[in-house]
Amino acid sequence: MVKLLLILNFIAMPIYELPKLPYELDALEPQISKETMEYHYLKHHQAYVTNLNNLIEGTKYEKMPLEEIIKNSDGPLFNNAAQTWNHTNFFLALSANPKARPDGELAKAIERDFGSFDKCKEEMTKAAQGLFGSGWAWLAADSEGKLSVMPMSNGQNPMIKNLTPLLCIDVWEHAYYIDYRNRRPDYITALWDKIDWAVIEKRYSDR
Repeated sequence: MVKLLLILNFIAMPIYELPKLPYELDALEPQISKETMEYHYLKHHQAYVTNLNNLIEGTKYEKMPLEEIIKNSDGPLFNNAAQTWNHTNFFLALSANPKARPDGELAKAIERDFGSFDKCKEEMTKAAQGLFGSGWAWLAADSEGKLSVMPMSNGQNPMIKNLTPLLCIDVWEHAYYIDYRNRRPDYITALWDKIDWAVIEKRYSDR
């Protein structure tokens, strides 16, 4: 499983921190504005991280890896742990200068399981556009490397089904409403221009 967050400060309880992005907040413009990043990353994502730290303090979860918290919790703890992980997966897959298409083993797996890279994107787009309410569209791999697309509501994550999450499209309204208002399809179309397939390739090879 790809480790997205580092556990810091081992003297006291583990503290999860907002991950440092490999790009500036305005680097994804015009597809994603600096204002959206200020709210989505600095406020929404930070709130999940803060809530997670508060919820694990003094519990059996405080020294548990984040992935294990997600697999072994429910209610508010699950929601904040999963949303911390999901947002990190989402933001770290974006780039100002992304690799536009995968190659290597991931490209072969996409060809095998979807027929083509374009068909994979179509399935992801359909899942993201069609998800009712808030949630995520995921590209995930099983233990043998077989790929599937999964629309999941709220904070759900493929790892609860023993799959490796590779790529997600965030379709909570706070991800796009500043820039696109209620035009979710326009947001999803624009987002493909900032997804870095070099990151997704590494996640696939590291699974």
